[in-house]
Amino acid sequence: MKVALVHDHLAQDGGAEKVLKVLADIFPEAKIFTLLYEKNNADKYYKGREIDTSIIQRLPGGVKHYQWYMPFMPMAVEFFDLTSFDLVISDTSSFAKGVITLPETPHICYCHTPTRYLWSDTHSYINELRYNKYFKKVISLVLNKVRIWDRLAADRVDYFIANSYTVQKRIKKYYRRNSEVIYPPVETNDFKINKSKDKEFGKPYFLVGGRLAPYKRNDLVIEVFKELNWKLKVFGDGVDMKRLKKIADGNPNIEFLGWVERDHLNKLYSNAEALIHPQVEDFGISLIEAMASGRPVVALKEGGATETVLEGKTGLFFKDQKAESLKACLENFYSYKFDSQFIRNHSKNFSREKFEKNLRKFILDKTNLSI
Repeated sequence: MKVALVHDHLAQDGGAEKVLKVLADIFPEAKIFTLLYEKNNADKYYKGREIDTSIIQRLPGGVKHYQWYMPFMPMAVEFFDLTSFDLVISDTSSFAKGVITLPETPHICYCHTPTRYLWSDTHSYINELRYNKYFKKVISLVLNKVRIWDRLAADRVDYFIANSYTVQKRIKKYYRRNSEVIYPPVETNDFKINKSKDKEFGKPYFLVGGRLAPYKRNDLVIEVFKELNWKLKVFGDGVDMKRLKKIADGNPNIEFLGWVERDHLNKLYSNAEALIHPQVEDFGISLIEAMASGRPVVALKEGGATETVLEGKTGLFFKDQKAESLKACLENFYSYKFDSQFIRNHSKNFSREKFEKNLRKFILDKTNLSI
């Protein structure tokens, strides 16, 4: 059986890329199609794999500044020739679902979310752009055209899988399509409980981080820890790093670690008091990784976190994405006693093994193709 895996782009290392890695392991002979890839990022997991890219890969700035070519991505993804494949699986939050397949070729879309800047986050996306109002009007017109394509592209999919019930509702609202929920695979076996705190980490600390982008609202956490004067470690890198460091300037209790290796991340999780999750995510893999390390999470009560966190047992919720709400929650944190083993056991509900089992069953049920 010939399988094609279609992915938006391999220019960063986020949750969608972790799903693609597992799909590539399940289908070791599958060809990977993607709009573009950054060589070091692709070689990390897919060295030796056959990867077909779009014309955007070869355009000036096509890899480093791929956002410039967003209006051309619908056309680029339609150029992928999938006529020789028996099964197509797209792993996407934007364009990959728009590939064109033969009538007899089943196309399963693992959807991380209907494209945020086209649907749920359109207005905030445009408002946050650092352009004048006239150029923003032009961008709005472009998004309108791409939004029409995106809605039509959703009709090309035979079967949708949503990565959470939060996303399932969006798929129904924006695409008018039914979907089944299969939670993303989390490598829970890579993480473990640390029964005795490592001295190298010093005083008790809280943890926040991942890909540092404005919508993640790490600035909210930093502002609160400036007030509390509690120790906070920020891991990860991204476009928001410079701004966050400026906010934290002069507060030695806030430490920026940059990008960290996987093994060190486990130590960071397992030695932390808790991971703080201030953003709205479609699922939230870092939450599960922290829980797999036996540590509770303090999460905004929105999005995927509401499906994975058991309040008072595996973590706590704060209601509003505001500093006072988070601060009040943290001030109440030490009144709870958390059981590390219970937390870790709960994380296994979102394991890679469970994902693979559910995906295989889904493919068999929908297509009669056995993998």
